[in-house]
Amino acid sequence: MYRRRDTRREQLVAEITNNLRRYAVDAQHVGHAFANLHGLNPTDLNALLAVMDAEILGDPITPGRLGEQLNLSSGSVTALIDRLERAGHIRRDRDTADRRKVLLHYADQGAALAMEFFQPLGVRTDSVMAEFDEDELETVHRFMARMSDSLRAHRDAVRAARPDSPRRPTG
Repeated sequence: MYRRRDTRREQLVAEITNNLRRYAVDAQHVGHAFANLHGLNPTDLNALLAVMDAEILGDPITPGRLGEQLNLSSGSVTALIDRLERAGHIRRDRDTADRRKVLLHYADQGAALAMEFFQPLGVRTDSVMAEFDEDELETVHRFMARMSDSLRAHRDAVRAARPDSPRRPTG
């Protein structure tokens, strides 16, 4: 709708942009359904996703990094972590290399709830991915990684430009 569609490339760009937008909205609806089912608010859900992403990367997140990602004050992060820990979604562990450092992990109970809810979506996702060969998946992966980088850069620029935003020191 907002992009020229004179050439096939322009048509594809517009269609891909619309697909990405629809995917983001639909993913948000699924996430909110999970959150509502388990008494979580949107910030709780974003925190759980950040904890999960960090664990997948093999670099568990600290409360400080979680606050930076969610743009929350340290007091708000502490309240958030306390709430999620009481509900059985996450656990705090001391870093074995530096006992002063606290790492956040998905708790077994929280992981089980997420697995039960999201497993059918995983089956659907696997089915779609099976339609693509490895070279196509490499291209899709590169595209999605670059689009995610672009979106995060824009998010960070928007956050930095907000005059009322609680600014956190980055050092």
